[in-house]
Amino acid sequence: MAERAPGWVRNFVGGEFVEPTESSWYDNIDPATGVPLGRVHVANAALVDRAVVSARGAVIAWAQTSVAERTALLRRAADRIEERFDEFVDAEIGDTGKPITQARALDVRRAPQNFRSFADTVAAAGQESFITEMSDGRRALNYAVRKPLGVVAVIVPWNLPLLLLTWKVAPALACGNAVIVKPSEETPSTATLLAEVLAEVGLPAGVFNVVHGHGDVGELLTRHPGIDGVTFTGSSATGSRVMTAVSPRVRPVSFELGGKNAAVVFQDADLEETLDGLTRSVFTNTGQVCLCTERVYVQRGVFDDIANGLTKRALELRLGRPTDDATTTGPLISQAHREKVLRYFELAEREGAELLVGGGVPDLGGELNGGSWIEPTLWTGLTNDTAAVRDEIFGPVAALIPFEDENEAIALANDTEYGLAASVWTSDLRRGHRVAQAMQVGMSWVNTWFLRDLRSPFGGMGLSGLGREGGASSLHFYTEPTNVCVQL
Repeated sequence: MAERAPGWVRNFVGGEFVEPTESSWYDNIDPATGVPLGRVHVANAALVDRAVVSARGAVIAWAQTSVAERTALLRRAADRIEERFDEFVDAEIGDTGKPITQARALDVRRAPQNFRSFADTVAAAGQESFITEMSDGRRALNYAVRKPLGVVAVIVPWNLPLLLLTWKVAPALACGNAVIVKPSEETPSTATLLAEVLAEVGLPAGVFNVVHGHGDVGELLTRHPGIDGVTFTGSSATGSRVMTAVSPRVRPVSFELGGKNAAVVFQDADLEETLDGLTRSVFTNTGQVCLCTERVYVQRGVFDDIANGLTKRALELRLGRPTDDATTTGPLISQAHREKVLRYFELAEREGAELLVGGGVPDLGGELNGGSWIEPTLWTGLTNDTAAVRDEIFGPVAALIPFEDENEAIALANDTEYGLAASVWTSDLRRGHRVAQAMQVGMSWVNTWFLRDLRSPFGGMGLSGLGREGGASSLHFYTEPTNVCVQL
């Protein structure tokens, strides 16, 4: 495998990095400063086709390797990521601007966990079998054999690029598929670094490929007749376009899309525990997590306590250099995304929002003022009828809205086209179970947030997605069952 060219993020096809040309590249921008970090080599139609041909040529042999061989390779990949941990952290920080504490504790830490978790899941997976008794006295054995889909397009977003990449690639490889990864154009580096790791641990050439570029490259990939399935995490609008692209060939898709997630706070909730949880769920990763909370419904008796307490916590967040251990909050991913969030700030004001904190662009001084920074922001005075409460903003922002009783809280929380996640805060666990189950979402927490078992199903309803990932749910997507019936 050739050494990396200085300053270049390259495509990886057929087990090799493709040498870049001066005519096909774009700058990779540091969100914290606005300064270019290097250049990214853009794939064209010929290179995308080459990646598909390479994957199709490799997948037959890879699918025929034993589960033990495939899972052993996943475990070696996990070990190698940990050995190169600091490189992945540096790459993640450079692309996203997120604080080093988060990159270490969440993003990069989860990558080897994903590989090991799916190695365990696939190694332990069984198959359905039935003894069939017929009315005429015949007997038969029916059993299912699961086969890989084939070549899977893996399209991942910019907010948690390594975490979500490994969340998809690990089960796909474990099940015997070949993959072609299209990272976000905003965050290309960790996918390229993962290509190095997988080559180092012996993954056969062509089983893992990376093509870089913007939406047109993703469309070339999803429309390619050599693709057998698509897994995508990103916006609901892009998910709709991906579905249109694959529909003529009726290929399976797995979508984890946008969210406008609700938190429901009852007046018997533990105040400090709830404020801790809401601070995380509203402001983690500068609000750029599909699971983040943008709607906080608070029972009227504790509304002022929650509003004042959350405002105080927002003011205590520290925006600063991502490599500083004291920094809690990074920039938005880009200037373009900041403009979108600021438009919602202006819209909320026109819709009657009362600003509790934030609402603008901070002055951090020096080179950081060239970055995509924005203030953590909280509003009151809005209703479910306003665009700022109905649309996904994807920033460090939430609207606080009062409610009277349980039925009203459930109705308000479910009044949305999205259905990804919700959290319920109460000391009454019977009510916690009851309300959590009433949420029209794929994941519902009680007195916590972002806590989950990697074996549990993950995904959304409505505009938040299609299908489920995690544990056996991922295996069901990345394989196709064949039933075998043998008369006994």
